[in-house]
Amino acid sequence: MAVSTASTVSATPAPPHPDRPRITELRLSAFAGHRRAVLPLGPLTVLAGPSGSGKTSALRAYDALARLGGGAQLGAVFPDPVACVPERARPDAQHRRGFRIGCTADGAAGPVHLDVAVQAEPELRIVGERLTAGGVVLLETALRDPGRRAVQAAWHTAGSAPVTRAPLPDDRLGTPLLPLRVAGKTDGQRRVLAAAEQMVVALRSVFACDPRPGRMREPVPTGSGRLLGGCDNLADVLWRTRAECGRRHAQFVAAVRAGCAGPVADVLAEPVAGGVVRALLDRGDGTRTGLARLGYGELRYLALALVLFTGPGVLEVDPAGEVPAALQTLTVLADGFDRGLDVRQRAELLRLAVRMCDRGHIRLVAAVADATWAAGTDGVTVVDLVT
Repeated sequence: MAVSTASTVSATPAPPHPDRPRITELRLSAFAGHRRAVLPLGPLTVLAGPSGSGKTSALRAYDALARLGGGAQLGAVFPDPVACVPERARPDAQHRRGFRIGCTADGAAGPVHLDVAVQAEPELRIVGERLTAGGVVLLETALRDPGRRAVQAAWHTAGSAPVTRAPLPDDRLGTPLLPLRVAGKTDGQRRVLAAAEQMVVALRSVFACDPRPGRMREPVPTGSGRLLGGCDNLADVLWRTRAECGRRHAQFVAAVRAGCAGPVADVLAEPVAGGVVRALLDRGDGTRTGLARLGYGELRYLALALVLFTGPGVLEVDPAGEVPAALQTLTVLADGFDRGLDVRQRAELLRLAVRMCDRGHIRLVAAVADATWAAGTDGVTVVDLVT
């Protein structure tokens, strides 16, 4: 279904760290069920709409841009690219069809815009990319020769020559490649590098999650201790993190206590036969409740709370190692954020998300079926996808 409106229901205050690169807008010019959709993104954004309105595809587009910004190959990011093409998109004379997505990153360099055109048929390739800031095109690529596996790129120089031209691969985003190609000798080149760096840093460190309670109930082998997107290995993560930061763990336990039935004195993991660990709720009276006994909503609540309390070192996401920790922001993409939660759990999780996002180190884009319960909450941007 096409998106006809995308409105901010409750305005979001200015972020506490204005120079920290962050994505402030997602553009779905032609992607899956979206056409000409512009989604504003605050520190905590709720995407609302009925089934089929495009919430999941919007999160998928954001995640795809993040992976491309990290240097991933196009085929790994879009294993089924035809599914991203708008359903009624007609092929051109060369039987080509594709999709277009983009975003805006704000930070010290001001708003920087990235737009990408991807050809899905007859073969997957990037056929156009544009990076702009302040009305100036800093990078532009175009497919000039369909027979070559490259696009022609031109980036802003503002020196003896206004632009520099060179081929770039058609299976990767050009923006993260610019630091390897641009010397930075002129003011124009330095502007290009600053804009590219801001965009890449803003896109990096994205964790897409949708907890699967059915898998969380089972014991799991110990491993990396990094939480997977489905939160299947939650017990392994608790086995690792419970002793790492007592203060953070105490806050996590308090959040679990607020959202789960019955008393909760602790949340822990213990080894069982077979070299696996299972997660438990310590009730404080000698009783320990395994996750297998918890309800669907309790498990999703527990998993999402753990995600909000952790960071790149615990979640299955690669932080930008070349970026100082003070400038890094983890963006969590949570599909079905309110799925299975009761009124109390939903309110507690929203309160926790607002508090964590207000610190500036984490941003959240959450998809929900109905956002009336979140509208009007300070610090929450509600984007209503109307069909």
